[in-house]
Amino acid sequence: MSGFAAEWLAQREAADRAARSALPPVEAVGANREHDALDVVDLGAGTGANLRFLGPWIARRQRWTLADDDPHLLALARSATAEWAAAHGIAVEDAGGESAPGFVLRGPELECRVATVAVDLAHVVAPELPRGSLVTASALLDLVSERWLRALAARCAKAKAAVLFALTYDGRIDLEPADDGDARLRALVNRHQRRDKGFGPALGPSAPAAALDCFAGEGYVMSSSRSDWRLGPEHAALQRALVDGWLSAAREAAPDEADALDRWQRRRHADLAAGRLRIVVGHTDVAGYLP
Repeated sequence: MSGFAAEWLAQREAADRAARSALPPVEAVGANREHDALDVVDLGAGTGANLRFLGPWIARRQRWTLADDDPHLLALARSATAEWAAAHGIAVEDAGGESAPGFVLRGPELECRVATVAVDLAHVVAPELPRGSLVTASALLDLVSERWLRALAARCAKAKAAVLFALTYDGRIDLEPADDGDARLRALVNRHQRRDKGFGPALGPSAPAAALDCFAGEGYVMSSSRSDWRLGPEHAALQRALVDGWLSAAREAAPDEADALDRWQRRRHADLAAGRLRIVVGHTDVAGYLP
């Protein structure tokens, strides 16, 4: 999505990959068996991390549409995926043209045609959804509104699409060693998470529960599983980015508490420098299909 720097997406990709739950989109993979290939629509695709994780797992012919409102991130999807592919013995070929840019991945157990589409998801909700496709997203649902999510559920149901939404923030932030300022910081961050991110009032920590409810209301059979980030001293750069990002969000939510929050940040920077900080960030993966 626009505003999410490529550097941040690259920084978090390894943590995302390690956190992805054991919740497989089994029904999603089988949802399109009558067709030659599985169509996958990735909403808020960024630089294609979801493709790089799910593509090899699905292990059948696939056609992906990477949809995002930031053309710069979509332009980076090919280079980021090419670098990943080279490390996994997968060939990358150009495909499409200026009007429909894309590429093809070919490997021993993977044949995947990828198209990138720049679209303002806040207004379109989703590009065209092929019937029986898999609609997926990573770290998106906590940014959207309930109204937007209900519209997406209705679109997916109409297309009889299976769904898999990964790494949705669920409000849990736990740090070790404990600090007296942690609870207040977490409360302010979660308050900030509910601000409008361009889709209307954001669901924030209530997004996983809302997704289960919205799609169940359209007749989906739903399941969920935790996919928490567990970050130790070996993730110092990502830890620092989180601490500083949380501090910024908390200060916006409660400007009159800036001094106390700054002191919290200094204590956490000291923990980082000493290599003793451990962070758990709660995420939930949600999947569903129409029986």
